[in-house]
Amino acid sequence: MNEVKKSRSGSAKGFYLAAIGSAFGLGNLWRFPYIVAENGGGAFVLMYLALVFVVGMPFLIGELILGKNTGSAVLPALVRLGAGDPLIRVDVNDRRGTMIMAGFLAITISVLVLAYYTVISGWVLYYLLQFSVGSLSKSGLNPQNALSSLMDNGWLQVLLTFVHFLIVMCVAVKDVEEGVERRVGQAMPIFMILLIILSIKSLSTEGATQALQFFLYPDFSRLSWSSLGRAIGHVCFTLSIGFGTMVSLGSYMGQKVSASSAGFRIAIFDSFASLFAGIMIFPLVFSSSDQFSGPALLFQTIPFLFAKTSNGTTYGITFFLCLYLAALGSSIGILETALANICEFLKMERKKAVIITIAICFVISIIPALSTNALNSITIGGHSTLEAWDGFVVNWLLTLSALIISIVVVRRIDQAVLKADFEDNAKKNSPAMAKIFVHWWFAIRFLAPALCLLGLALQLI
Repeated sequence: MNEVKKSRSGSAKGFYLAAIGSAFGLGNLWRFPYIVAENGGGAFVLMYLALVFVVGMPFLIGELILGKNTGSAVLPALVRLGAGDPLIRVDVNDRRGTMIMAGFLAITISVLVLAYYTVISGWVLYYLLQFSVGSLSKSGLNPQNALSSLMDNGWLQVLLTFVHFLIVMCVAVKDVEEGVERRVGQAMPIFMILLIILSIKSLSTEGATQALQFFLYPDFSRLSWSSLGRAIGHVCFTLSIGFGTMVSLGSYMGQKVSASSAGFRIAIFDSFASLFAGIMIFPLVFSSSDQFSGPALLFQTIPFLFAKTSNGTTYGITFFLCLYLAALGSSIGILETALANICEFLKMERKKAVIITIAICFVISIIPALSTNALNSITIGGHSTLEAWDGFVVNWLLTLSALIISIVVVRRIDQAVLKADFEDNAKKNSPAMAKIFVHWWFAIRFLAPALCLLGLALQLI
């Protein structure tokens, strides 16, 4: 990232808008409900919320501190620590080779996630266009026909993916992603208000009581051996941990912004968004006689709510516009993570790096784009290509990458440097923050890594 961008993002407001624009997106509204549905409801939700603060927040703060104190993207930052940065502990050996592998793992994950994330972003763009066109006709949008037309037409999904990539590329080539991320962050409060309104409307449906019982009542008998690993993976996904995104954001957050305070606030905001998404969607699932599940759950339910609501077309346009802006902000954040590493580590020209990265991602994205039609006969462990792709990258690779980065933070950065962020925050905001460091240190050093390893192991059963 260039120095101009870093200086512009040095304020607390600029950082929070960029961070919210990156973290808040399809992970909350698209992925969370269908993962909850597959893992038994309330018990999984309770476990997820606990893991946000036991695993997610410690890792998130660690990545922000890593970026803030090195001023670099994840790969250059790891290499610097491996070679002997001033932040390094004096009793550790040269680990540049290992650090390079860890950095490239984060970049690879960014590419693999972006490849299928843009497919889902294309679905959002499709519904935005459908509601916009439907507003011009008296009959409006037919949700069932719209869904069938999208799922059955793989090349339409490829085209939508290409259009989304084109928009992302134009933003990235012109190097105006900072302005876009800020606009996305500014739109998120409006989106949250809309989510609350839609949740209230959804709770007026016939299946609301049964849905709330499923979503909020913890029935632990519904959990499977893999639920812990899936919950940790989703925590990493929705908080943008393990990609290196938060390391990049931390590199230009400015010394005035506290990583510990920022991590706590981002985690709180993100959790509320996920909860409202579930409250909005599950009453629609239980009020219908159809069996809704899988990655298309959001698109199987929300358009039907708008079809039954007065001024539903207006709600539909507003909802999918906000959701597309969120998806665009997250896509830019993931791409920028890869670009920051490629440009800084390989010394590649930005425009060239943008074109090469997006071209690779688009070619890869054709596989998940065809998963609901041309490749629907191919299943892996009973899951579609898209589900299997998402599960492997998020539940395995992303968790492993987040774990590795956390170990680097603990073992390669001096404890005094880590503690300084909490102490600075205590002087400015709350004296209790200095005491919280002890709990954070225990969590990132012992508790969170142990839970990650346990989650990975249980998925093998």
